[in-house]
Amino acid sequence: SLGSGVIISNDGGTCYIVTNSHVVNGASRAEVTIGDNRYEAQIVGHDAKTDLAVVSIKATGYTPMEWGDSADLTVGEWVMAIGTPYGYEQTVTTGIISAMYRSDVVQDATGSSSVYTDMIQTDAAINPGNSGGALVNDKGELIGINTYISSTSQSSAGLGFAIPSSTVKRVAEQLIAGKTVTHAFLGITMVSSTDPSGVAITSVYKDTGAARGGLQTGDVITKMGDKTLTSRQDLSAAMKGYRAGDTVTLTVYRGGQYIEVELTF
Repeated sequence: SLGSGVIISNDGGTCYIVTNSHVVNGASRAEVTIGDNRYEAQIVGHDAKTDLAVVSIKATGYTPMEWGDSADLTVGEWVMAIGTPYGYEQTVTTGIISAMYRSDVVQDATGSSSVYTDMIQTDAAINPGNSGGALVNDKGELIGINTYISSTSQSSAGLGFAIPSSTVKRVAEQLIAGKTVTHAFLGITMVSSTDPSGVAITSVYKDTGAARGGLQTGDVITKMGDKTLTSRQDLSAAMKGYRAGDTVTLTVYRGGQYIEVELTF
């Protein structure tokens, strides 16, 4: 498989590189090329749910890319995609943020499906080989990992999608630490609400954080922690900052009044 990656840490001669899980999943060996140098890579770990992976190489002299905050992105902001499309190394394309919080179901060549949520959409040209490469802002900071395209021709149609840096950082840190990647799960079905603005609960699953916290069908969640919610996408994005076992306070509209509900994912 051919893909791209980003050096996010250089710790005592070990460089950690983040890429997509689908780039390295199932590989018996991995090789990293940086300029004229080639390195045998170790697969540190991968998380199929977020389609992220970390590999490591023994090398010095490389500067990790600085993190940017994907939560601060705005539609229309200029970005650059960096990667190896069709094997052309160190290719840079430019574009803008076309939309935020996109969700999609993507099938691979084997017919298996991956569910992507809260993705950054960009019209910067992304092609096969860009997977795992950097999406950066105008400061050169890492704001996303380019992951897939929506195209009938399997080449750029101006519809590229990247995993937000907030998710990348959280998952990569867990993988590097040797931990099993955990994801916060609320345990509800929901629809967006306009009166009041927020997320209306349509059902609550048994034995979940939502059930244990006392959430009820008909509740409208208006805030998660200090983040105001106006849509399902807002809730999904807010949950990216939490892990299984974390505790959060929700502001809920119920029976004509606002209450606070504390629950543990």
